[in-house]
Amino acid sequence: MKVLLVNGSPHKHGCTYTALEEIAKTLKEEGIDSEIYYIGFDAQPCRACYACAKLKRCVINDKVNEFIDYAADFDGYVIGSPVHYAAASGLITNFLDRAFFAAYRSGRNIFAHKPGAAIASARRAGTTATLDQLNKYFTINQMPIISGRYWNMVHGAAPEEIYQDLEGMQNLRILARNMAWHLKCQEAGKNAGILPPKDEEVVYTNFIR
Repeated sequence: MKVLLVNGSPHKHGCTYTALEEIAKTLKEEGIDSEIYYIGFDAQPCRACYACAKLKRCVINDKVNEFIDYAADFDGYVIGSPVHYAAASGLITNFLDRAFFAAYRSGRNIFAHKPGAAIASARRAGTTATLDQLNKYFTINQMPIISGRYWNMVHGAAPEEIYQDLEGMQNLRILARNMAWHLKCQEAGKNAGILPPKDEEVVYTNFIR
């Protein structure tokens, strides 16, 4: 079992990375492999062209398509973002909009029924709004959301300050152990013949009459 930790910060080894690293260490203690994936700066916004349904990939040829292929082999996901203007970073927003949409529209919903968790790093505020935003990617894809004992946030303006947020770092460890427990429960269920529920054909409606 392995978990993909997605770093949605412009800083490869900044505060968000430091938080994800704490999760990775705890997952390892629980016997779960993990990897931190840095999205970089290659993330154009979605064009809403729906070409992914025909091409089976996003029409924009950048790291998003690479990510969908790579992420398919993981059993759980943790999405990390800094707070920018009381929201997730523009980078991770563009990236996830396209990754989740293209994966679903291409018929490769690699995320369905796999557990997901969101974490936010901030100097001061905007964390809960960021977490609400990121969690929506999970709920629209039938993904169980993994929580800690508090909202999944750490505070600090630099990586060394993140370590001083003792409660925040403790919560990340609790989150990681909860993720490990959920994955082990899913594996036990699978071995017992308990499979994910069947999907229905999606019905799309609007409210225009």
